[in-house]
Amino acid sequence: SVLLFEIENYKEIYGTLGRNNSDLILKQVASRLQGAVKNYDNIARLEGGTFSLLINDEQENVIHVSNNIQESMQAAFIVERQQVAVHTCTGIVKFPDHGEDVDTLVQRAGIALYIARNSKEGSAVYDPSFDEHSPHRLTLMSELRHAINRNEFTLFYQAKVSLKTNSIYGVEALIRWVHPKHGLVSPDEFIPMAERTRTIQQVTRWVLRQAFEDCAKWHQEGLDIKVSVNLSTKDFHDPELPDFIGGIQAATQIKPEWILLEITEGSIMTDPEQAMEIIQRLHGMGYEFSIDDYGTGYSSLAYLKKLPLAELKIDRSFVQDITHSLNDAVIVNATINLAQNLGLQIVAEGVEDEEIMAQLKDYGCDIAQGFYINKPQPVEEFNTWLKESQWHT
Repeated sequence: SVLLFEIENYKEIYGTLGRNNSDLILKQVASRLQGAVKNYDNIARLEGGTFSLLINDEQENVIHVSNNIQESMQAAFIVERQQVAVHTCTGIVKFPDHGEDVDTLVQRAGIALYIARNSKEGSAVYDPSFDEHSPHRLTLMSELRHAINRNEFTLFYQAKVSLKTNSIYGVEALIRWVHPKHGLVSPDEFIPMAERTRTIQQVTRWVLRQAFEDCAKWHQEGLDIKVSVNLSTKDFHDPELPDFIGGIQAATQIKPEWILLEITEGSIMTDPEQAMEIIQRLHGMGYEFSIDDYGTGYSSLAYLKKLPLAELKIDRSFVQDITHSLNDAVIVNATINLAQNLGLQIVAEGVEDEEIMAQLKDYGCDIAQGFYINKPQPVEEFNTWLKESQWHT
């Protein structure tokens, strides 16, 4: 059996206590886990506040083990004379009932963990009913590993327009999976799969290579377009990422200032120390960063101070209702002022109509992005749209 054990409030603990004291909590958690499990050599920390446990003994009652673990975490943890409560949950899978390979077992343990987060018991054993689309998802997960070799991925581009000049400032590269049977598969569906099955490194590297090549072509044609590329949470566990990007840079002859690397607050939280090391290496190479989906993550202001940012993107959930919601309008306006006071360029996502765009311009927003300007398009269609659009380059 495999158990995924998670500290649900780890982000809150990290944001409140900082890295050093959070590490002390993790050490205490690990000690309690070792006490609650017979073969504690089979315990590993995966990331952030998530641990995996492998139980080889078929006679061992995994539910009993899970209950022991939950009970061992109930007493408060002590850090610098402070009592800290830890909230935990556990997802459980059994071999071979729930899968015959590591990727399937881990993926299904993750589903069980998700159910456990929302249950009173705090633990759950995987059941096919947990995932309404289980056969479809498992088929996609299997095919995802071959999608790159079969040339099924493509990049769509969405324009970012300067509100000061009404010109194209740049584009965001958005991956799409053109599945031979299911058609366009949304990244919201397959990127989490890629992250769970360790395929994300290949996906990210494909995106980076393609985006760099497209960027190089635009600049060869005299188009001053800056390309934004999204990095996944798991990419910050890859110490070879800066070297790989350096290699593509040399191969495509692009300049770092032509590229903007988009990250989320959540991508930093899982392993802040390693993530910051990779970010600083890339920043030292000349690459700039944008914080994506601002306002939806945790500890936003703290990370604005720490990260070498050039741009801040306001999440579409705040932008698309600013003409109807006073609260959203106040939040957007305040965020624009905050970013500008910090010397950051501000981008509003989710610009759906002319009225929203005009209001953002009144607020002093720098850049707009959304369906009012263009829907994401494959590079050939985007190039055609670019020549005919009202927004000049």
